[in-house]
Parts: sequence; structure tokens; C-alpha cells
Amino acid sequence: MGRRIRINAYVLAADPWWLEESVRAYYPVVDRIVVSYDEDSTSWTGTPIPVEDCLSRLRAIDVEGKCDFRPGHYARLDEHPLDNDTFQRADALAAASDGADWVLQLDTDEVIADVGEFVSCLEEADERGATGLEYPSRYLYTRTRSGRFLEMSSRLWGTIGNYPGPVAVVAGTVPRHARQADVSPFRVDFAANNTDPRHPSDAIVQRVIRPRAGILHYYWVRSEEHMRRKAGWSGHADTYSEPARMRAWRWRTRHPLLTTLSAPFQPMDNRFRLTTLPPSRRHWVGES
Repeated sequence: MGRRIRINAYVLAADPWWLEESVRAYYPVVDRIVVSYDEDSTSWTGTPIPVEDCLSRLRAIDVEGKCDFRPGHYARLDEHPLDNDTFQRADALAAASDGADWVLQLDTDEVIADVGEFVSCLEEADERGATGLEYPSRYLYTRTRSGRFLEMSSRLWGTIGNYPGPVAVVAGTVPRHARQADVSPFRVDFAANNTDPRHPSDAIVQRVIRPRAGILHYYWVRSEEHMRRKAGWSGHADTYSEPARMRAWRWRTRHPLLTTLSAPFQPMDNRFRLTTLPPSRRHWVGES
């Protein structure tokens, strides 16, 4: 490989559930982590968020003093929550760009499963002159009583990649909407042909990785109480808080086999397969 690239990261300190797992995964390979938080502990929607819990957890794992804590005011209640999301990310990304070549922008419920593979892809993206890294996430919906997870899948239970936006961008990038930005991407996938049903089937894939090296996105893997709280403060609160969504999540958690068998007949976002992952101290979530 060529030059050593300087990597910083930013964290939006609002959701503590998978925070430690997320940051610990990339902590060894970054130089600085900008921790952006609302100093009034108020979410983008105006509801309370557990900021102090997040900060306490981060201080406990920051054994090398990499965290750079940046308070601000991000609950602009006259703005749409997703505009507040973009506003806070822009602030954090600008701060994290100082002294960096690339900035990681991972949410706190996203865990890099193989940081060595991830950094290798980032180095290749840098060598090729890309300005953003699109790296596939595996969306985990819930943990079942058996200990397995419901993972979003293709119609016939294949592994799919999901791309909420570039998970790393060159320093100085300005986000356009949430994590999305106008970048020249280096795109990684789980197969030589695109696996994301939201992208065209002929979307370019520049590097292939094993599914076990992807990002594990625990986006709905929480206790029911925490799910309800998160639904209130998320930038997608208007849809996440719909009662039907919580009823569906509860039913699928209790009936994973029926959920899996119905995948061929379901629309894109409702297709799941059962997946086994290595144990984690938080993997009891979803039991009742």
C-alpha cells in the first residue's frame, strides 16, 4: 500500500445502546474522535436523550485520550428532525476533518466486524482517488428467543448490503442530507454483482468482501422500552413511532420462523432470514 492515511471519526452522542461496541471496533485505527452532543440533552425532535450516559461510556473506553468532546445546540424545533441531523453531522464532520485525510461517520449502532478489512478498503479507495467509501451493512432487525437474529435479506434469503450513505469521506466533505454527500464513491459489496435491492442491478462493485466482514447494523436490536424511546428522538420519528411498526417488530421477534418463511411474498423492507452471530454481552436483547 501507499502512504499511511490519517483517519479521524465523529460520534453523535445520543444513543448509548451499542455505543461501546461501535467505538471500540474502530478505536485502534483512528487518531481522534469528535464527540458531538447537545449540551441540553435534547434530541432533534425536542425530546430528552441520555447524553450523559453516552459521555460516561465514552470516557470509560477512551484509554488513549482520543475523544474530543464538542457540545452544541442541535434541537432546532422549527426545523425538520432530519435537517437537524444534517446540521449536527456537518458541524461534527468539519471538526473531525482537522488533521485528517478521511473521516469515519458511523452511527453508534453500527459495528465494524473486521476493522482490518475495512481499513484495507479505505486505503484502496484513497489510492484510487475516491472521496467516499460505500461499505455494506447487514441490517439486524431483532434478536429472537433462540439467540439468533432476524436479518434483512433478499427474496430468497440471500445476504444483501445496505448503504445509508458513505461511512467514510475525505476530510472537508459537507453532508447534503444526513450522511449522504456528493462524493465520488469507492463501492464495496458482498458479491461481484450488486446485492442491494435499492440500487440498480448493474451498479458498479469495485471490491468484494465476505459478509462476515461487513458492518453489523443493530438498528432495531434493543429492548422494547428502548425502542420506544428511540422512536421518539430519531430523525425518522414520524415513521418509527407508528404503532403498527412496533406491533410488527414484536410479532416478528416472537415468530421468527414464520417471518422467515414469508420472505418470498413480502415487499423489500419486510424480507428477513435467521442469522447466527458471535456472542456479545448485549445479545440478550429481544427476549421476553
